[in-house]
Amino acid sequence: MSEPSGPLPVVAIVGRPNVGKSTLVNRFLGRRAAVVQDIPGVTRDRISYDALWNGKRFTVVDTGGWDPKATGMGASITRQAKYAMDTADVIVLVVDSSVGATDTDLAAARILRRSDRPVILVANKVDDERSEAGAAELWSLGLGEPQAVSALHGRSSGDLLDLILDAMPDAPREQLEEGGPRRVALVGRPNVGKSSLLNRLAEDERSVVDSVAGTTVDPVDSIVTLGGEEWRFVDTAGLRRKVNTASGTEYYASLRTEAAIQAAEVAVVLLAADEVISEQDQRVITQVVESGRALVIAFNKWDTLDEDRHFQLEKEIERELARVKWATRVNISAVTGRGVNKLADHLRAALASWESRVPTSELNTYVRALVQETPPPARGGRAPKIKYVTQADIRPPRFVVFSTGFLEAGYRRFLERKLREKWGFEGTPIEVSIKVREGRGNDKPKG
Repeated sequence: MSEPSGPLPVVAIVGRPNVGKSTLVNRFLGRRAAVVQDIPGVTRDRISYDALWNGKRFTVVDTGGWDPKATGMGASITRQAKYAMDTADVIVLVVDSSVGATDTDLAAARILRRSDRPVILVANKVDDERSEAGAAELWSLGLGEPQAVSALHGRSSGDLLDLILDAMPDAPREQLEEGGPRRVALVGRPNVGKSSLLNRLAEDERSVVDSVAGTTVDPVDSIVTLGGEEWRFVDTAGLRRKVNTASGTEYYASLRTEAAIQAAEVAVVLLAADEVISEQDQRVITQVVESGRALVIAFNKWDTLDEDRHFQLEKEIERELARVKWATRVNISAVTGRGVNKLADHLRAALASWESRVPTSELNTYVRALVQETPPPARGGRAPKIKYVTQADIRPPRFVVFSTGFLEAGYRRFLERKLREKWGFEGTPIEVSIKVREGRGNDKPKG
């Protein structure tokens, strides 16, 4: 069986807090991966998991509780869930059948009825036939037949997964355009010079430039020629200090920035070289890494630095950007144009890493030698054995390690570091996940 490449179909699990979304995700995955706790609001962010059912791979996105009237942390969770709805191929709305349809469920259903993608309504906590009457009442939400399941006990979860597979489109909604200019998101906190850089690249005043932070609200796509090649740049609104305190145009601008990163293949994170690397800068970088996009970090206003600031900045980079040492870095000046032409080579290098695939035989030969030299630490008196490694995906590179036992986080980081030392992967995040095959050494995938 050939390994799939490119993005997988996305299934978003949405609903108000504490209806059993994470329990349902765990049921789909066949393992306890999502955090489950009987307190509303445990899952705060979108969390993605790879799932497999009847030979088809897809991504399940577990979201925080959806509440249209939420404020504070709740508003942030709402944003996460709304985003999952906007980017999924299939949406699963989970309702607690023992409680019935609440005002929040009705509000969610109103939005979802306008959605242009399949929505499956799940009546959860139907543990026996007596509970089915409560499930039948959910027809009132106007989303078709409620699927009665018990996520906790697994009742009808297989039938639900079959339905989800049937609803999936042939190609994922987020499939990136093949051919045409490569897509670049230009991101960073407000007022670091994104619009000035885009204007320098486009050689005209295409974006509004103002020294007031937050001038750019709508992303403006620009086709620019750089290094003899056309690129599609998206100039995005600056990300604000706290999304859940943003309001009005600023709130929607932050959503669009996130959407721009998702629509891109590579992101240029612009930092102001003459200012301290801030928490906001870190947050933008985290967004790019979590989205699995290639990453170039550009230090703008480089021409304004004196010797002291040069020295300080090197120390900051070492300290603040240690977790993204693999990111490719370039020093530029949007105002004078210095170093801007170097951007093209950095973008190409990051994209090449993002799309690179290591041959399975080469990968296993290397990892076998590595494990022999530095075996994984023992747990409970038994050392796990690594049986097989495969690269499951590209864009970004994802590796799956088949092991006879759990591998500590420290050892996973060691594997990632060694994979980078051997194959580079400069400019791209890589993922290393573990599949435990207890005592079944010959259970490795074919291919």
